Amino acid sequence: MSEEKTIVDDINRSVYDVIDKENSATRLEEGLNEDIIRRISEEKDDPDWMREFRLNCLKIYNELEVPQWGPGIEGLDMSHISTYVRPKTDMKNSWDDVPEDIKNTFERLGIPEAERASLAGVGAQYDSELVYHNVMKEVEEQGVVYTDFESALKGEYSDMVREHFMKLLVPTDHKFNALHGAVWSGGSFVYVPKGVKVSIPLQSYFRLNAKGAGQFEHTLIIVDEGADLHFIEGCSAPKYNVANLHSGCVELFVSKNAKLRYSTIENWSKNMYNLNSKRAIVEENARMEWVSGSFGSHTSYLYPSTILKGDNSTMEYTGITFAGEGQNLDTGMKVMHVGKNTSSVVNTKSIAKSGGVSTTRTSVQVMPGAKGAKSVVSCESLMVDNISRSDTIPVMDIRTDDADIGHEASIGSIPDDAVFYMMSRGMSEEDARALIVSGFADNVSRELPMEYAAEMNNLIRLEMKGSIG
Repeated sequence: MSEEKTIVDDINRSVYDVIDKENSATRLEEGLNEDIIRRISEEKDDPDWMREFRLNCLKIYNELEVPQWGPGIEGLDMSHISTYVRPKTDMKNSWDDVPEDIKNTFERLGIPEAERASLAGVGAQYDSELVYHNVMKEVEEQGVVYTDFESALKGEYSDMVREHFMKLLVPTDHKFNALHGAVWSGGSFVYVPKGVKVSIPLQSYFRLNAKGAGQFEHTLIIVDEGADLHFIEGCSAPKYNVANLHSGCVELFVSKNAKLRYSTIENWSKNMYNLNSKRAIVEENARMEWVSGSFGSHTSYLYPSTILKGDNSTMEYTGITFAGEGQNLDTGMKVMHVGKNTSSVVNTKSIAKSGGVSTTRTSVQVMPGAKGAKSVVSCESLMVDNISRSDTIPVMDIRTDDADIGHEASIGSIPDDAVFYMMSRGMSEEDARALIVSGFADNVSRELPMEYAAEMNNLIRLEMKGSIG
């Protein structure tokens, strides 16, 4: 699409501001139309090219059909979703300056504890905007840029943002990418200069607190040649009796000889439609690592994808999904081998309980020029009862004879003798089953920092007790 092309003529702008009763935030009226897109762009003080980009994405959104590769989303009606909710504060650099009600919400989620755990930087988004952001001085002195996306868009890194924004996740990919391009708000921008190795993680936390709203944050990370970064993302929302929507985008650029680890713990409420998109492109001799824990949400489409573009580039994906009562979680990963001698290792685990449905989709594509490509995919499922469902759907598209590709899948249940043994040692049946499930997820928790591994194990225990709404 041409960024210079005028998409529509200027029209009179209408203001749809109302006060959200849950948090006294400013929100735009529900629905999706050109007036609302222009109003969002005005609220964000977008440059002209971004306003036109949003309007073109709205046009694409209206032309595309809902994707058919996941569970049904009939309960999601965009005419009843508020696409922009501004919290009643601007962004703060000191935790003490954040309003008490917002601060109390994040404190219950462990954000201050995360900062005290010596993270290199922390950003916290509440509904559609960041409300807190702080970076360690030592990291800034290394030349690392970690800021909110709007500041990067309009500041000294604007050219870099324009060069990379929605170039991996293009609006024409599917309807919800186009939706994101039209209404995105908030998110993070990270740039790690050549040769810089950030020894402790950066973190962003996203909280969608408003009822009947959507969150559309955009994360853009560029790890320059020879650099190294670990980025952690956390997500949560309270439960309401109406649908909420999360449709964020994550674009990751891993340069030659660089390494990026991207860890996610998603704990959305069970009225959430989680339609998230994530993609990384990996250059020569570079490495991309994904660690993913997916909990909560009514319905999920979540398939992080990796393009191994450069020769000798590598990717490893480790993920776990827990589907409980009323949940249909359709997750997995995609990898495309383009360069020579590329390799990918995929380990996915899923747990289904109380009638939950878990579907794991894996896609491995090896292009004709990807000589010497290697890929190993392992999918394991644990059925906690006999009323749940777990499916594994692998796709292998191999376009060269010079490749070594393997896939294995297994489905198991909790052994009664193991439960009996633990109960004979004084544990309750509930605790015994929760411990077995935590052990099943151990390969994921071992890949997380200690604080986040503890959070994931706690989520598993709550899910086993049916305590998460």
